[in-house]
Amino acid sequence: MPLVLFFTAEPVHAAQDDAYDVFVPIAKYMGQGNADKLSAWFADNLEITVISTSNDSSRNQARQILKSFFDSYTPRSFEITHRAGRSNMKYALGTLNAGGEMFMVTIFVSYSKAGYRIQQLKIERIK
Repeated sequence: MPLVLFFTAEPVHAAQDDAYDVFVPIAKYMGQGNADKLSAWFADNLEITVISTSNDSSRNQARQILKSFFDSYTPRSFEITHRAGRSNMKYALGTLNAGGEMFMVTIFVSYSKAGYRIQQLKIERIK
């Protein structure tokens, strides 16, 4: 019997497990400035705030907002500095070095049948 493998463009979300760190792939794509891969983690609708402009957006709108930000501020590095939450709702704080400036990034994720999804993403300039 032949071995059949299936591949998908959607991220593989682990089952709800406290040992699983959803922020590892999210941090990777944030540091790369990859809005397309990062948007695969977005909820269907989410709140995105970029430098004090806040929007309730669809996944595609949020991807475009983030892509525009990364086009203006090319990421050099991203590091998660704090994680907290419960098994079905988590958040992380991180610092983004992009475009010669430093930004504080806040990411809220929730867990549902579809896996972990970003509900809120906030990028604020550090003064």
